[in-house]
Amino acid sequence: FFWVLLAIFLTELLLIFIEIIFENKMNAVFHSNIQEGIRHYYDDLDFKNILDFVQEKFSCCGGDEYRDWEVNQYHSCNGSGPLACGVPYTCCVRKVPGEVINTLCGYRTLDKERLELLNVIHVRGCIHAVGLWLKDNFEATLGIVCSLLLPQVVGLVMAWLYWQKLNEIYSKLDTVDFKILEVRDFSFGAVDLSGAGWCWCLPKEGGYIPVNAEEEEDEE
Repeated sequence: FFWVLLAIFLTELLLIFIEIIFENKMNAVFHSNIQEGIRHYYDDLDFKNILDFVQEKFSCCGGDEYRDWEVNQYHSCNGSGPLACGVPYTCCVRKVPGEVINTLCGYRTLDKERLELLNVIHVRGCIHAVGLWLKDNFEATLGIVCSLLLPQVVGLVMAWLYWQKLNEIYSKLDTVDFKILEVRDFSFGAVDLSGAGWCWCLPKEGGYIPVNAEEEEDEE
């Protein structure tokens, strides 16, 4: 268990360092994944809900920019229907907080320039919007990272202490040693392994191997 926690913890640290050092490359990876999600926007309800939330929360549209919606067959300018060449309503600018927005407010926006759309939809991509928010709210970002990593550090310390305690108990008590059993001609069926656990290795006070009184006297 300790090694599993340690592997997860080190992997998370590695991903954080990679994100910091190779920010541009990581952004390209995020962009590729978001575009793939946009392509299946109406087929993947979980991704749809997440992206809609992010677009509304961070006032953004698409991954790198609003034109990312061109990859979706329903929003592509080559498509037909009311959604063609447009973006979802979650990309639209809300002029009044709490305003009930027209679901077709992003109609025919993909074929227009950014300056024409400043008051219609959010043209900034969500990768950049979230990145700017994290930089502007460094203390909050640091708090989130610490809140995720600190419990894992505590878990690692506790697992390590538990492991050390087991080693200490193991060194003091007998364990099931099958080599000794074979040498001393013990019948496996005669040995009570209750409490030895699934690995047949957990220590037990008094041991699992019966010791005769004559053997005890010989040892003395």
